[in-house]
Amino acid sequence: MKNHPVSPTAVFETLARNRGLLWELTKRDFVSRYKGSIFGLAWSLFNPLLMLAIYTFVFSVAFKARWGAVDESQVNFAIVLFSGLIVHALFAECLVRAPTLIVTNTNYVKKVVFPLEILPLMTMGSALGNFMVSLVVLMFFCILSGTPLHPAGLLLPVLLLPLLLMILGFSWFLASLGVYLRDFAQVIGMLTTVALFLAPIFYPISALPPAYQSLLILNPITLPVLQVRDALLWGEPLNWGAWAISLVVGLTVFYLGFAWFQKTRRGFADVL
Repeated sequence: MKNHPVSPTAVFETLARNRGLLWELTKRDFVSRYKGSIFGLAWSLFNPLLMLAIYTFVFSVAFKARWGAVDESQVNFAIVLFSGLIVHALFAECLVRAPTLIVTNTNYVKKVVFPLEILPLMTMGSALGNFMVSLVVLMFFCILSGTPLHPAGLLLPVLLLPLLLMILGFSWFLASLGVYLRDFAQVIGMLTTVALFLAPIFYPISALPPAYQSLLILNPITLPVLQVRDALLWGEPLNWGAWAISLVVGLTVFYLGFAWFQKTRRGFADVL
């Protein structure tokens, strides 16, 4: 049986070799979820706006949550909330789909020459498309409300790099496990919900005791949420030391997930 390469450079070689195929798969995946609907791609705007309205009402009106200022408006609260939600949505969309990636694409498994390792890259590309749409909505809200956007927001691709690497590593790992253990599809849905509420999305991290703040840092989306807000909305100095540590962790998860996928993919056809 063929041995698939697991070297750190193998994934980049695959990406370069199959970039055209990856682009077409990503484009088809992004468009297909809205194909046939009356509003089409407009749903990618409606969904985040609806969730934004619901969460803003529940937390700022019902629970009277605030980010610090007593006279903070609901619009400002919504903008801060939304900036965290879109980071979580990027994380959750990729991980929730990962356990069923191979199971729902069995026709690709039967094709010996098909690069299965690009499927998590496809879902990430599609999720990044939704993220960009939501980011445009966020910026539009900021402009309408007079909320300043800081130049450090241009660093968002750099700030999100560790998270993206980590997502890919987890996606490869879960895509493989999902073939052998189908229950992972249900477990990951619950874990991403836990990650949503155990990150400083609905509340400032300073609202928690120091001991719990340390625990929240272990959540992979905590640092990206904080740094996206610091860079885009608040213009605060960025913690590059924490970013460097998260980059090392992201690279480690990235490689281990890819190596695991390549080592275990030989059994996919037998199980499916």
